[in-house]
Amino acid sequence: MTENATTAMRAAPHATPEQRAALGKEARRRSPRSSHAVYEQSPDRPDPLAILEAQSAARVPELVPIRYGRMAESPFRFYRGAAAIMAYDLANTPRSGLTAQLCGDAHMLNFRLLASPERQLMFDINDFDETLPGPWEWDVKRLSASLVIAGRANGFDDAERARIVSSTVRSYREAMIRFADMSNLNVWYAKIDADRLEALATASSTKRGQKNLARAMDKARTRDSLQAFDRLTETADGRPRIAADPPLLVPAADLLPEVERSALEDQFRGLIERYGRTLPSDRRFLLEGYRLGDVARKVVGVGSVGTRCWIFLLLGRDDRDPLFLQAKEADTSVLAAHVGASQYPNQGERVVSGQRLMQAASDIFLGWERVDGIDGKQRDFYVRQLRDWKGIAMPERMQPKDMTAFGEVCGATLARAHARSGDRIAMAAYLGRGDTFDRALTTFAESYADQNERDHQALIDAVRAGRLPAEEPPTS
Repeated sequence: MTENATTAMRAAPHATPEQRAALGKEARRRSPRSSHAVYEQSPDRPDPLAILEAQSAARVPELVPIRYGRMAESPFRFYRGAAAIMAYDLANTPRSGLTAQLCGDAHMLNFRLLASPERQLMFDINDFDETLPGPWEWDVKRLSASLVIAGRANGFDDAERARIVSSTVRSYREAMIRFADMSNLNVWYAKIDADRLEALATASSTKRGQKNLARAMDKARTRDSLQAFDRLTETADGRPRIAADPPLLVPAADLLPEVERSALEDQFRGLIERYGRTLPSDRRFLLEGYRLGDVARKVVGVGSVGTRCWIFLLLGRDDRDPLFLQAKEADTSVLAAHVGASQYPNQGERVVSGQRLMQAASDIFLGWERVDGIDGKQRDFYVRQLRDWKGIAMPERMQPKDMTAFGEVCGATLARAHARSGDRIAMAAYLGRGDTFDRALTTFAESYADQNERDHQALIDAVRAGRLPAEEPPTS
């Protein structure tokens, strides 16, 4: 760990803008912006596969091979599941000493279309499983490296990838400078809605990219509980039930056949009732208007495969008025070993609090609960809607200009999220108006993409050698 990693720099409470800017400029002396270009593998770097194995030890055993199989598919998929590995590597890079609430896993596919409570389509960060306060530059570095890895998969050349990363970081830097000049309330109200996103795409993307965005936005508006109901349920004994699709979707009654259905439903109803107490009173009242229809275990995204995730089919005025909620296990953040433990004793509350702080608007059903599992172990969960107008980018369809435009929107979005919790004035002063930091991260991202490829190959070798089980071992 570098010398400047030991303490966080903070301005005195209610310091003047000039004092906060001076703090940012002082941080340049401690950690020059150019120093962020450096990535060198630490001589005591642990085996990256051992990090993955340690995580897998706490996950559902029969799902672990799915995780390794997905991560083995490509360097980009490996990267999506390797936040814990990168957290260790980032902890051994220079730090500015300025902190903000981090996403903790800010790769490009964790930026997506979402619905606001007012039913407006927005663009924002989506996944907060690893959120904690920490060095703001870690999120920017993880985003930058993901763009290089995706660019390599698309066959983009060195110059194209450099433009993508430098434009993304420039967008972050310039947005932070704008936020530094805004009032506190205006920063809090800032967001990127559908109209703004379309305008940015028209100005920066190819015609093909604009069409892809339009299709993604149209598709996102159809992704709600009613669409999930049509896709995920069947009628059994005259009642809607979640249809089995093992091992990715398994009804709770199939997983726990020895437990009477009524007892199982009572247990899950209690979970929903207790989780509802973490919602504001109006949302709790809305939740109480639904009854439990069915429960199933669901396998979710690459990084979370093997963690416990339940989906709840709730029914409102009748059997065609569904609400799908997802209860996802929340473990200790991968950042905690490097920045300190969360202030929240419940890891689900950690996730929810970080999400509410970083997002412009959050799911109305976002809450948390602690559960006693059937194995006698207590686990923390956070709860949100399963689908709520969510749309994800398709990097494999992007041309260099499209990925540049996408990266710029991600950069500005991340800056807005950091500006809500960090000292935006100090951060803007640290970044400055020149492109020193932009160029530094362009170099870092390429170096880290090389590291990611080495780690991905190590996973493939371990699967072939039989060290790690994978559902579908790679063929190349």
